[in-house]
Amino acid sequence: MKAVTIVGAGPAGLAAAAVLDAHDVPVLLVDEQPRPGGQIFRQPPASFPGAEAAYTAGYGWGRDLVTVPERPGIAFAGSTTALGVLHERVDEGGHGLVAGPAGPRTGPDRLSVVLRGPDGVRSYETAALLVATGAYDMPVPMPGWTLPGVVMAGAAQAMVKSQKMVPPGPIVLSGAHPLLLVAADQLVRSGAEISELVLTRGLPGPREAWAALPAVPGHVAMLAELGASVARLLRAGVRIRTRSTVVGATGADRVQAVQIDRLDPHGQPAGRPRTVDAATLVLGYGFQPSTELARQARCRLHHDAMAGGWVVDHDGTGRTTAPGVYVAGEPTGVAGAEASRAEGVLAALSIVADLGGAVSARQWRDARRGVRAAARFSRVVQELFQVPPALLDALATEETVVCRCELVSAGKLQSTLDRNPQMSTVSAVKLECRAGMGPCQGRYCEASVSRALCAARGRRPDQAGYAAAHLPIKPVPVSDLATLTTDPDAPASGGVR
Repeated sequence: MKAVTIVGAGPAGLAAAAVLDAHDVPVLLVDEQPRPGGQIFRQPPASFPGAEAAYTAGYGWGRDLVTVPERPGIAFAGSTTALGVLHERVDEGGHGLVAGPAGPRTGPDRLSVVLRGPDGVRSYETAALLVATGAYDMPVPMPGWTLPGVVMAGAAQAMVKSQKMVPPGPIVLSGAHPLLLVAADQLVRSGAEISELVLTRGLPGPREAWAALPAVPGHVAMLAELGASVARLLRAGVRIRTRSTVVGATGADRVQAVQIDRLDPHGQPAGRPRTVDAATLVLGYGFQPSTELARQARCRLHHDAMAGGWVVDHDGTGRTTAPGVYVAGEPTGVAGAEASRAEGVLAALSIVADLGGAVSARQWRDARRGVRAAARFSRVVQELFQVPPALLDALATEETVVCRCELVSAGKLQSTLDRNPQMSTVSAVKLECRAGMGPCQGRYCEASVSRALCAARGRRPDQAGYAAAHLPIKPVPVSDLATLTTDPDAPASGGVR
């Protein structure tokens, strides 16, 4: 039996791998990091003393989850990148007819995933593909955001979790997501010098607190830990500012100071910034689903601003519009680790059923109940910590670089739109001014381009569309692609590390 390939060894991928293994379905689990866990359970290198992830309140289940790849039926391919998906149409005798990007298709075919690991680039035939690729920090262009010393909240956490390092202080953190509180607490406990934590919103009012009550059951320990984080920050002398934001960073060859401004009732900077010395600026405005692999596999997407932007369509149990391709976790909408784990279980059951395995009514019922319970909590978080839309459009100046790969400024982007009134899609803008054509393929500028286009044309994000993803979806040397070989069998456990 061909293995099922899971791309992403975070909560969704690990939970799915556990279910598939329990049903005797072989698994190839792929992740770009050398050890499983994803961002939330990121583990230090095995050679580090005490090389274990930290498990905060409410996430103790992660300790067992990260051991899933040790099972004999699961081959873990760490330090390996998924470059894309291919299908090969076959005739009745099983002979290949044509190979190309995966997508809607009829008739028999072979589904393969192209991986780049320590042993080079290979294509592995797979029984099914589960896209569990997580999310990444939402970029928010502002003056000085390309200076050395400006990092996203996820990067700051990665330094602490996987390398036991802290960025130089004084540190200012700014953003809208509750993860910023967690990141700040982790930095302080690791010895970092934090001078200020700046949040775009204030404390929840009575109406918001009442609306959030359905999310409390099952999450008391997690909420208590968040309150304890705030208390520890205050004891450490960290100033917490609400209804404010960093509007820019300045410095000669790295960050030396940041400008902080209050937000007016409309969520825009009031125009009276103050300057604070800083060696590091940590930004945490939320997350965007990582959908590049799903796009290249020709899965249908739709836009959901509250869920992080473009998310993958599915039938409610993980089946996408591309046959043989499934999805779980943040690519369906940013909802947190608990929701990702629940979706991973449900998607795995769908794969088992589609491969002819037996799934009991109780298993389906329990899996769906888990997804619904996690969704209640994630919806409250999404509603409470949305970034004010007016703020995202107000921070960049004409000189601010929007596309870091191709050095396209906000002014150049606007000029392109002014000169081409017929331009109405993100892809058209990409072709004209190169925003989104660099190594990141638009991951860090697509949302900014879309907002500018929608503002100029009076369109919605779903009308503006998104940039297509092509194989390879991540940068790779041409010399590596030239060595692409096809291996009909997934590597044995430990064969790709």
